[in-house]
Amino acid sequence: MRIDAPPSEDGLCSVPRGTVKTSPRCSTEVFGLHRPELGRDLYNFRLCSATRTTRMRDGFFDLTGIAPLDAADEADTVIVPNRPDVDVPRRRAVLDTIRRAHARGARLIGFCSGAFTLAEAGVLDGRRATAHWQWAAQFRSRFPRVHLETDVLFVDDGDILTAAGSAAALDLGLHVVRRDHGAEVANAVSRRLVFAHRDGGQRQFIERPIPDVPDDSLAPLLVWIQEHLDRPLTVADLASQLAVSPATLHRRFRAELGTTPLAWLTGERVALACRILERGQSRLDSVARQSGLGTATNLRTLLRRETGLTPTEYRRRFGRDSGRQPDHVNLGYSG
Repeated sequence: MRIDAPPSEDGLCSVPRGTVKTSPRCSTEVFGLHRPELGRDLYNFRLCSATRTTRMRDGFFDLTGIAPLDAADEADTVIVPNRPDVDVPRRRAVLDTIRRAHARGARLIGFCSGAFTLAEAGVLDGRRATAHWQWAAQFRSRFPRVHLETDVLFVDDGDILTAAGSAAALDLGLHVVRRDHGAEVANAVSRRLVFAHRDGGQRQFIERPIPDVPDDSLAPLLVWIQEHLDRPLTVADLASQLAVSPATLHRRFRAELGTTPLAWLTGERVALACRILERGQSRLDSVARQSGLGTATNLRTLLRRETGLTPTEYRRRFGRDSGRQPDHVNLGYSG
């Protein structure tokens, strides 16, 4: 798939001393890589820091040659990474940078314990957010004005988004790409990452022991469902395909995916409907039929619930003829 358009949004990731290497790596993998398979780059991505050299966690390596912290003042999106020392106050310069970005309308993204930095800057007061479940009690104690949601992978609260942990940061990153560029582009990024995107409402912690027998997971069923989304599938149909009872299927979905069979199926149908709209299909009854959503009314309702857009608005924004420009993201890590 090739989409010829120049980047249009700047993103910056600010890196503090002691950052776990997965945070800048995740940001770079999702937002910073060249995308020859798409024919364009999605974001103008940079790393920034309050210091010229940033020592990563446990001294594995140093980051050098990155942009100064004031580079965040021109970013459309600022990413705040995890921090190993949530009890140590952040530098005033870092907090002021976050406040300025928020005041001028930049999008803020916090990965894992980066939510502590956002809360310390005061931009999360009265807002929804998430953080790693291990720090939930400490976070609530320090920042009682933040509406912390601890049983989700990430929270999208409009101009401020937070992810619960390192893996959830990838989920949130793909969610942002989908929000900015549509499902087709997000799927292409996901394929390159070899990573199956999870919805933000899924649970952070899923109790799943390491199997000591051949794989008996839901994977074959999930593949089968994706190949038959145009069919009027029910939970009973899915259970029959796996030769288990509906109750057993519910338990396995909860254990492996942290959601219900119907919720997962509906999410896949909506994602397929988005891809069909992006390809230029204008007849809503046809889109609803191909995606298994049944009727144009159901399509409108579910698409608005999932994306905040009507089918017409979604096609206008993400369709092949939309003229959509990619986003320049200055992603900044600050210490």
